[in-house]
Amino acid sequence: MSALEAMRDRRSWSKVTDLAPTSVELEAFVAAAGRVADHKSLRPWRIIEIRGSDRDILARALNKADGKKGYSSKPRRAPLILAVVADLSSKKIPAWEQEAVASGVAHMLSLALDEAGFGVFWRTDDKTRSKSLAKAHGLSKHEVLLGWLYVGGKPQRSRPIRRKTVDAAKHISRLPGGKKTRKAHDARL
Repeated sequence: MSALEAMRDRRSWSKVTDLAPTSVELEAFVAAAGRVADHKSLRPWRIIEIRGSDRDILARALNKADGKKGYSSKPRRAPLILAVVADLSSKKIPAWEQEAVASGVAHMLSLALDEAGFGVFWRTDDKTRSKSLAKAHGLSKHEVLLGWLYVGGKPQRSRPIRRKTVDAAKHISRLPGGKKTRKAHDARL
């Protein structure tokens, strides 16, 4: 599968099976995803691997962030959860750019996992940056949690799911005041 095909065919898998990549397989995926564009090569990100009973720590922290007792059922939706963390410690690069790099790694990782046959969905929460979740993930004062990639096997489907294609023309524009129209430029090519 080409990179273009992987991007075009990507979808979120809200229901996954108990199959998950091993820690060794995960390292290979993270190494590839870490090649994302990164100003000054800071690598301002890290991934926290959450499996098995470690999901209970996340389950409790999610409920605590919501002001509830007990355990959230959300972490039991996948056998592997990957917390995506941005490290904002650089003062030379804007924080938004460091978060963009970490987000890029997460997306590249989701594409690599999908291409390898795993179902992935990226979950966020309005409490993602709460103190209880930061503590549960062992974040430093310069780190922020961007969300979690839930990873598992792709379930068998009786029929393929068709996603709507993106009408790229609706999302591409010229710089205001530019001399040539897009159609005139395309005609030259």
